[in-house]
Amino acid sequence: MEEQQHQPQRSVASCYRHPDRETGIRCARCERPICPECMIPASVGFQCPECVRTGSGTGHSRAANQPRTLAGGSLASDPRLVTKILLGVNVAVFVAVLALGDRIVEDLLLFGRAATEQFGPVEGVAEGQWYRLLTSAFLHQEPWHIIMNMLGLWFLGPPLEAALGRVRFTALYLLAALGGSALTFYLASPGQGSLGASGAIFGLFGATAVLMRRLQYDMRPILILLAINLVFTFTWSGIAWEAHIGGLVTGAVIAYAMVHAPREKRTLVQYGACAAMLLVIVAVCVVRTLQLTP
Repeated sequence: MEEQQHQPQRSVASCYRHPDRETGIRCARCERPICPECMIPASVGFQCPECVRTGSGTGHSRAANQPRTLAGGSLASDPRLVTKILLGVNVAVFVAVLALGDRIVEDLLLFGRAATEQFGPVEGVAEGQWYRLLTSAFLHQEPWHIIMNMLGLWFLGPPLEAALGRVRFTALYLLAALGGSALTFYLASPGQGSLGASGAIFGLFGATAVLMRRLQYDMRPILILLAINLVFTFTWSGIAWEAHIGGLVTGAVIAYAMVHAPREKRTLVQYGACAAMLLVIVAVCVVRTLQLTP
């Protein structure tokens, strides 16, 4: 390799207000490097004094310069609202399963193509019941299953919701759930049932890793936790690994588009990525449907 003759560039940026101070932290809003003296805590990460000041004006300028989340979403007074709603829906469906029994499970369960009862009609996603791709992601039967998934949602959801904003976080969660269901539908046996929010939760794992890398945080905790969950995924029997991997990949891809989109075309890139991922999910389901139906 040819030796470089010039002096290597500094790997650590300097604070834009104090050039003599090196720092690895950037403003979550304008992305300029800031030192500890200039860091003002925000819902996610830190903001610089100028961004905080421009967000506190009045009238039209205040609306135009309103502080945004890292991904460009509106700051909310309760950064856990969507997480709470999702948790509540999962718990409500679980209570309904306890009250109504197997009938509701059969109606919401994810499977490709099979008869749920002897001499009954053939049902499943391949028979046009595409709603099962989403309803199964809110369906749990065992207490330990919903407890583990809801703990994951409560641990991972609020920081992501605060960083992305409510609309973007909702899109991420639902697309991760659909991505996990689509891969399960495509790879699993058509008569094999699958249920649970695990695909969406693994999507949050992937998104959290992307966000922490973007903010230059220590990624070891989330990577260790993700590795442990992946070990369980491939060693415990009865786990739909397809949902976990599908959700993980979907969540990571969507999160990358959201936190790395250029500011000038941020909304276009973000929602374009969501639309593209949705098209991929639909394409996977169409291909699998053609394989399973005569």
